[in-house]
Amino acid sequence: MKKIILIVCAMIMAIPAVQAQKNYDQFEVQVDGLGCPFCAYGLEKKFKEFKGIKNVKIDIETGDFSFTYPTEKALTIEAVEKQVVKAGYTPMSGRVTRSDGTVEEMGGAPKEAIAADADLTTESVFVAGKCEMCQARIVKATIDIAGVATADWNQKTKLLEVSYDTKVTSLDAIEKAVANVGHDTKNHKAKDATYKDLPACCAYERVEY
Repeated sequence: MKKIILIVCAMIMAIPAVQAQKNYDQFEVQVDGLGCPFCAYGLEKKFKEFKGIKNVKIDIETGDFSFTYPTEKALTIEAVEKQVVKAGYTPMSGRVTRSDGTVEEMGGAPKEAIAADADLTTESVFVAGKCEMCQARIVKATIDIAGVATADWNQKTKLLEVSYDTKVTSLDAIEKAVANVGHDTKNHKAKDATYKDLPACCAYERVEY
């Protein structure tokens, strides 16, 4: 009889824990550029702004970042993606498993393919930056623009080589896009607040052009 009572008590005590798990959504994000413990700390600190976040796990080597968040707050995967960007990093992929079992993937509608009759041109433009994290951020900001076919940023020369459809976008629009994520160009300067939000290892020396 005592054993039965103990088992029943254990089951009753376990109920709140099970209910707690059911009341949380599980987020998983692949983050590019987590090269050191300081980077991981910066990312975690930025996500502490989300009150109620729990079970934060960051793998520096793989870039895997996961956490749980209260279902009632209805945190969107888009908001998580933006928070990663605000922390100075580049979200490559992500998903959220809701407490009811439904799964949502990061990313909206795919970018339109380059048209067969596109008027492609290739140009190079100076973009300030320091490291591989900067490279990932600059290239993603560029390649996400409609009309851009290819993009590559050279860490040594600081030149962004980009191939794009002149009927759809322009070099000026591309410069604005990389400035919006924190990287100065000769014609467009990043906002001070955006620059300051970059990880310490991405804090390039700013100059006047």
